[in-house]
Amino acid sequence: MEMAEQLRQLEQDLLSSSVRKNIGRVSTLLTDDFCEFGRSGKVYTKAEILALLQAEEAIDVAMKEYVCRPVAENAALVTYRSERAHGDQPALVALRSSLWVFRDARWQILFHQGTPVAAR
Repeated sequence: MEMAEQLRQLEQDLLSSSVRKNIGRVSTLLTDDFCEFGRSGKVYTKAEILALLQAEEAIDVAMKEYVCRPVAENAALVTYRSERAHGDQPALVALRSSLWVFRDARWQILFHQGTPVAAR
């Protein structure tokens, strides 16, 4: 499978509630030195993200405008727009970026950022 398609599938997996609740699966997808700048403006470590995902209610998130840009032999920048269904409320929209690195014979996220998009 081509790198761009493989990373798209891994990002889709991370948007799935069943994967997000699987601490072992998520742990293998994040580097030990993982860092996230959340859409909330908070900065999270791997341990904090794993704990938050365990407490998270089921979500429905769509990925749009996916782009994968290789930045080195074993690294790629993935960007996309996420739309999170929120009951009868307008969807929560964010621009997302993930820096993926190939370590220990698998792709893992080193850094992720979510930037909220204001409602129009």
